[in-house]
Amino acid sequence: MKNIESLQELKSKTSSNENVWLLLYKKGSSQSDCALENFEQAGNLAAEKNKNNVLCSADVNEVKDIHPEFGVTSVPTLLYFEKGHLRNLVKGCHKPEQFNAIFDKSAVQITTNGEKKPHKNVTVYTTPTCTWCNTIKRHLQEYGIRYREVDVSRDQKAAEEMVKRSGQQGVPQTDINGEIIIGFDKPRINRLLGIN
Repeated sequence: MKNIESLQELKSKTSSNENVWLLLYKKGSSQSDCALENFEQAGNLAAEKNKNNVLCSADVNEVKDIHPEFGVTSVPTLLYFEKGHLRNLVKGCHKPEQFNAIFDKSAVQITTNGEKKPHKNVTVYTTPTCTWCNTIKRHLQEYGIRYREVDVSRDQKAAEEMVKRSGQQGVPQTDINGEIIIGFDKPRINRLLGIN
């Protein structure tokens, strides 16, 4: 695992490697220390299985130019870059097997009769204390669905936009290609994402 020391170094890594994973963490925070330990444990296995995976970490106490560049407002956060482009953000501390599932599923394209399904734009609006938010994130990860997470407790503008669009303040709310789902409505989420 490579320790990243600047945004420039990260850009160099993402431009020269197909799949780059970066864990942003804050040393000394229990959540971050948990995430780093489990990420390193999972990362060793992932690197053995797929030589194209490049795993990196950066302590936001020392590296202060990466998280603002990608709109990361809380750590630990795992960033996934594919061919130089940010494709996914996953927040929180996860068990090694959850990190491995994230690594395995991220590069998987779901196909039907050899044809690629069109990519869905998925945004999940969450708060740190919301248990259903964690349930929906696990569900999406299980099926390899890429999503963007927005913590509305830290982003007032996003919270206002969410309420304006749905008329609801509760989370989770999931935006799938512009259609809002309130709560964990699994049948509707599966139908919109083509999950059988």
